[in-house]
Amino acid sequence: MADRAVLNRRRDGAVEVLTIDRPEAANSIDLATAQALSVAFDELSDDPEVRVVVITGAGERVFCGGMDLRAVQAGQANAINGVAGGFGGLVRRRFPHPVVAAVNGAAVGGGFELVLACDLVVAADNASFGLPEVRRGLIAASGGLVRLARRVAPVVAAQLALSGESITALEAERLGLVNVVVPRGEALEAASALARRIALNAPVALRATKALLRASVEAGEDELWRLNSVLSADVQASEDAAEGAAAFSEKRQPRWQNR
Repeated sequence: MADRAVLNRRRDGAVEVLTIDRPEAANSIDLATAQALSVAFDELSDDPEVRVVVITGAGERVFCGGMDLRAVQAGQANAINGVAGGFGGLVRRRFPHPVVAAVNGAAVGGGFELVLACDLVVAADNASFGLPEVRRGLIAASGGLVRLARRVAPVVAAQLALSGESITALEAERLGLVNVVVPRGEALEAASALARRIALNAPVALRATKALLRASVEAGEDELWRLNSVLSADVQASEDAAEGAAAFSEKRQPRWQNR
């Protein structure tokens, strides 16, 4: 794995396409992948030739399975979340260019949180979206609980976040979480086509439009992130969090201790 890129980058005119390339690990984010994504977004932030970014996962099964739980068990969670821009290099970044998610399969946990950090979403009809963190003794601390209730009705956000259940691409489209659903295998091309149409517009106007749109829905978000950090630290330090990761790794039901 050390000799193989975990993130592929391709330039299509003014569009940069980022592909998380760990299909054997559900395109989950380990430390190397987190660092690669963070570097990519750092570079793209200052690249005058880039107007739109598309992010996707390799294959047709999983967009991103969130944080690699093996990396969590190895003690890398804080480092993965601590890269510039937060999880995936994006969830806490003030990225200037529009970002389009091409969701080619399951987007769960941090994968869904990456989607929520994007500006537009194109999903394959086999895609699904969910925040299963509570089933692992954790909370969706990479933006899921900060952003979801701003995108959908609070009762819908509560059901997704508290149950850990997933929804289909068509359900996500109906709820306004997805712009368009396309046949399996066509998400990347459809997202790239959308990105190319956006990239035809004036770059200064694009950046200003994104900034104002984001500001209009983020009033008070700094306080939400502060609370997110406090609660997440408490939960991650709990015995239940360790049990959730162990149970997942051992393929058994967790035995919660409520501490």
